[in-house]
Amino acid sequence: MQPHLLSIATTAPPIVIGRDDVAALALDVFGAEAERMAAIFANSGIDRRRSCVPLDWYTRPHFWAERSRLFVEHGLDLACRAASLCLGRAGLPNDAVDAVVAVTTSGVCTPSLDALVIDRLGLRRDVARLPIFGLGCAGGILGLARAAALAKAMPGARVLVVVVELCGLTFRPNDPSKSNIVATALFGDGAAAALLSTEGDGPALTAWGEHTWPDTLDVMGWRVEDDGLGVLFSRDIPALIRAHYRSALDGWLDRVGIPFGSIDGFLCHPGGAKVVAALEQSLDLAPGTLEDERAILREWGNMSAATLLFVIERAVHRPLPRRCLATALGPGFTAGFLVLDN
Repeated sequence: MQPHLLSIATTAPPIVIGRDDVAALALDVFGAEAERMAAIFANSGIDRRRSCVPLDWYTRPHFWAERSRLFVEHGLDLACRAASLCLGRAGLPNDAVDAVVAVTTSGVCTPSLDALVIDRLGLRRDVARLPIFGLGCAGGILGLARAAALAKAMPGARVLVVVVELCGLTFRPNDPSKSNIVATALFGDGAAAALLSTEGDGPALTAWGEHTWPDTLDVMGWRVEDDGLGVLFSRDIPALIRAHYRSALDGWLDRVGIPFGSIDGFLCHPGGAKVVAALEQSLDLAPGTLEDERAILREWGNMSAATLLFVIERAVHRPLPRRCLATALGPGFTAGFLVLDN
């Protein structure tokens, strides 16, 4: 019995920040370092993104206690809004949920986000919980994969996935490193939810898996600093994709018995404009093929794990081609794969 995607929903905070606003902020905070990297903002492929805090918040130093409080306050609101939208689209009440998988990498709380969602939404007391932290941009795809495995192991159960990333809350104005300035150009805030079950209609999740490359722990991630999480981008990620992604994908497809030629469409995490272009090259797609990915990046920015669910939501309303491969890359350095059959 294969799990199906019964419904999906996305949401984001109300504050809209434009590209010029972000570039001006970076120049004001980082001075000459940002000026030398001005092309990153111009070429980011991002016109706007959402933020849970106003623009002037980013100009002042903040520490763990405040960041954590804001993450719980705004993250829980967004998670519950996305979950309610998702359940509403499936035509199901809150007490229909049997398990909650909660994904984030931009904030820490204990009790974890899944417990907070259960309490806020008044879900049943016997709901199974699976909090997932640390997968970064791969969290959306691998969160769906873990939920699919859970749904398959619990036939008929309805598994709710909530993904919340408030990347803006990790901004550190005292860090003029290239990685932090790149993150400033790319990251936005957003949340998403998806509902899976072996019973019901919707695209079937027929295969999922991942590949973690050796000696790549320093490609991306966080450094835990006194005042928050310091972003780490230490290598040329588009070059890594061009050199190594396709062989990893082909190896996984071979193991699960799915020919590359049987895939009718691709749903990719748009980590940045250069990442999207590198994925098109690796997948032998014509330049511009990944138009949905570029549109999500342009309208919402890189919301880490939540971004791919924005891409999937946009695609399912088309509807999806017969067979799609969804994919994302995150800290590890890891690629996640998921096949959707419509």
